Amino acid sequence: MPQSVLILGATGRFGRNAALAFRNAGWTVHSFDRTRDTLEQEARGMDVIVNGWNPPYPDWAGLVPGLHQQVIKVAEETGATVLVPGNVYVFGPEAPGPWYGGTPHKARNPLGRVRIEMEEAYRRSTARTIILRAGDFIDTCASGNWFDQVMIKDLAKGRLVYPGNPDIPHAWAYLPDLVRVAVLLAEKRHELPRFCDVPFEGYTLTGSQFAHALSKVTGQDISVKPMHWWPLKLARPFWRMAAHLLEMRYLWQVPHQLDGTYLTELLGAVPRTDLDVALCSAIPTQLVAPSPAIRSVGGGLLKPANN
Repeated sequence: MPQSVLILGATGRFGRNAALAFRNAGWTVHSFDRTRDTLEQEARGMDVIVNGWNPPYPDWAGLVPGLHQQVIKVAEETGATVLVPGNVYVFGPEAPGPWYGGTPHKARNPLGRVRIEMEEAYRRSTARTIILRAGDFIDTCASGNWFDQVMIKDLAKGRLVYPGNPDIPHAWAYLPDLVRVAVLLAEKRHELPRFCDVPFEGYTLTGSQFAHALSKVTGQDISVKPMHWWPLKLARPFWRMAAHLLEMRYLWQVPHQLDGTYLTELLGAVPRTDLDVALCSAIPTQLVAPSPAIRSVGGGLLKPANN
């Protein structure tokens, strides 16, 4: 009998990719529709609940605690495992790296505190919980993240617009890989601790390394152009999102990476798509150089994605 998963936030970045990955793995996938469904009813009989609900930053403080408390209550009542896409906000700029499951949660900023309190609610509960923690996303289509909305907006002009210091490492996750890991962890859920914090290493790249990788897949020299933050400062009085984007600016100034040791211990082989292949799927098709699968640029041969 197929296992069943309820996807909350199925139209969002993580939810959309997760629904596809679970379906491809043979699961019965149910997408929650807030306009017509009730969580208590839809969660009945579900083996796993993927909690991809992610309100806009300005609404986090008001909505995140209540939304997750609803999921915790339903999971405790039904016995379903909750899989939550975690982020790096909980650590703060002073936490020593590489960041792993035991790294202290030292964030002091408002968004970081919301995430800390949300995760602690799961930890205190009796709900079986998997926190799958990752850095910034690389998606297969434009989905309003840093990569597609800011960084590659001038790619056709040969520029990577970078929000931080291009010489420090930053954590990235290719969403198809991340959700394949989500499926594998869901299938091992009964072998995991009741509360399981699993960092996904993904790619650790400086801005300069990112530009070099994009040069390979586009066939043109990509230079790094610093992103200007002053428009966000000017917009802060009029645009609620601006203050929160500025609040998280430190992640572009603090070198960080996620430690994938625990995930490797759990799974053995961790799905990992070659960076070149991931970038080919993430940038506009017209910007990909001809025949990237057989072209060697700068000594690097593009490899097919892992199956």
